[in-house]
Amino acid sequence: MIDARLDRICIVMMSAVGDAVHVLPVINAIKRARPTTHITWVLQPGPATLVRGHRSVDDIVLFDRARGWRAFTDVRAELARRPFDLVIDLQVYFKAGIVTSFTRAPVKLGFDRERARDMNWLFTNRRIPPHAGQHVQDQYFEFLTALGIEHEPVVWDLGPWPAEREWQRAFYREMERPAAAIVVATSKPEKDWPPERWAEVVDALHHDFGLQPVLVGGRSPRELHAEQVIMERARIKPRSALGSGLRNLVGIMDGAALVLAPDTGPLHASVALDRPVVSLIGYTNPKRTGPYRRFHDLIIDAYGDPGEDYPISMENRPGRMPRITVRDVLDRVERWRTAYGVNYGRDASSAPNA
Repeated sequence: MIDARLDRICIVMMSAVGDAVHVLPVINAIKRARPTTHITWVLQPGPATLVRGHRSVDDIVLFDRARGWRAFTDVRAELARRPFDLVIDLQVYFKAGIVTSFTRAPVKLGFDRERARDMNWLFTNRRIPPHAGQHVQDQYFEFLTALGIEHEPVVWDLGPWPAEREWQRAFYREMERPAAAIVVATSKPEKDWPPERWAEVVDALHHDFGLQPVLVGGRSPRELHAEQVIMERARIKPRSALGSGLRNLVGIMDGAALVLAPDTGPLHASVALDRPVVSLIGYTNPKRTGPYRRFHDLIIDAYGDPGEDYPISMENRPGRMPRITVRDVLDRVERWRTAYGVNYGRDASSAPNA
């Protein structure tokens, strides 16, 4: 077990929204074990909007990679003013190692040498033991085990928070059907599903399942393109909520009866919110990055070949997402209706203030 004081902890995790969601049960477990611990989190501006105001996040130091090399000078200046007892480097990349080197702490805990790619291990002085491949969430829990902290129960507490409930109620007030939130695109084209197929799913959700399709995500060029294709091809026009912001996206998904998503941050946020999610996964390994513990019966696994018992690994498989058919998606929606539909219907227009 790692011997370290836990009064002031710095978390280095500057990746995307999905990883930020996976960090939340880690910091919640630390706070549960040591309520007085002060937690500072180094992360990018995007995911910072998701977790700012969270009860377990005391301080945020932004790493704005859009500023290029200035991002490193900015974060170095911020960290110079903050001494820590422990730094937990949850990333395995060189840039995270550089940021870890800027921190002042007697204990800097990272991955074992085999998993710490890009020489990230050079910047830590304590490491978790080697471990066979497992889900990303469980990998993060290895750090808690090394510190003697119990990770169960797994709690995200993602929201919506009380002040956000009114926006959620207003969003759903005029909606006459239960919502099905569709995540139209991801950060990587290889993980996206063809938007013309989403258009077919939109019509089926409306006509065959009595749902109101809602398009969610940001306003990147690929997301806007997907929105345009869907709007042009779908006979029943979905409601578009692209660009609502991450905190409002939490409210939308929390109020939805069903979420449909490729492997991207909102998929993991759906799990954190206990919203049934149909997962479309082909590029990444679903055993490593799929929905954590929940809704495995709703996964569409195009990553593996029929009958293949593939191992958990970081290997990506390009060109697999087009293997997923519209019928595959609708079969999972039917499975949702049978297994979850009644229990997961939710009237968000009258959601509680908690």
